[in-house]
Amino acid sequence: MGPHKVGRRYAPYKRFAHRAKPWFWWNLLPPKQVKSRGTPKSHGGLFGAGRQGALRAPDPSHRAVQVIVKLQAPVRKMRTGAFPCRKDDLPMYEDILSTLSRERLVELLSLYAKNWLAMDGVWFQSVERKLGMEEAMYHDAEAWKRFTVIEARRIKTFLNLPERPGLEGLAKALSLRFYANLNRDGVEIDGNTLIYRVKECRVQSARSRKGMPFHPCRPVGLIEYSGFAKEIDDRITCECLSCYPEVTDDTCSCAWRFTLHE
Repeated sequence: MGPHKVGRRYAPYKRFAHRAKPWFWWNLLPPKQVKSRGTPKSHGGLFGAGRQGALRAPDPSHRAVQVIVKLQAPVRKMRTGAFPCRKDDLPMYEDILSTLSRERLVELLSLYAKNWLAMDGVWFQSVERKLGMEEAMYHDAEAWKRFTVIEARRIKTFLNLPERPGLEGLAKALSLRFYANLNRDGVEIDGNTLIYRVKECRVQSARSRKGMPFHPCRPVGLIEYSGFAKEIDDRITCECLSCYPEVTDDTCSCAWRFTLHE
């Protein structure tokens, strides 16, 4: 029997019948033992009827509901104006970016690149300290086999490049890699070859400052640049001209030659 059908004895609760809500509506925590819903409020129940209600253990879902309510708390604060944001919705990433000037956006892009490179370095150094350089190089190579293809494919889509954009398309794609925002590099195209030089490498500079040996990046570099070029245009191959530990050009950190086979 619902609260709207209670007798004269519980008449004061009639006016609350249309507002009867479950206990978690007001973010209340359930007691260890609560009265069944059929018990009137004066006897510890929740807007129910009847003079007696048996004690029952809390429902197992109470804990889950508590977690949901706590997770929703920041959302409620934002929507009620406790936090500075839109009244009817959460702040979106695009809305934040639209408020930034061009200079701040460029600065943010550089920050993202530095964060990405820092993550690439800290996991490598963690494996290097624990298992040695050989093991770290193995995992680095396995990671780059997959990542370089993903990065090239997304840049190619962003630039709307054709299926086989040639060396010109490769040059554009290389300029939009995360590394391009951190390292000083240069590109030279001559006929069916493209020479890509990294004039100053942030990774090697950081290891040098910390008194660490240079990163032997030549084998991983071959995987990285070959996979990247092939994803941009499957006619392009890559070979290393100079890279630690096989340095043949002291004017740059590393140099790579890309050849277009038509």
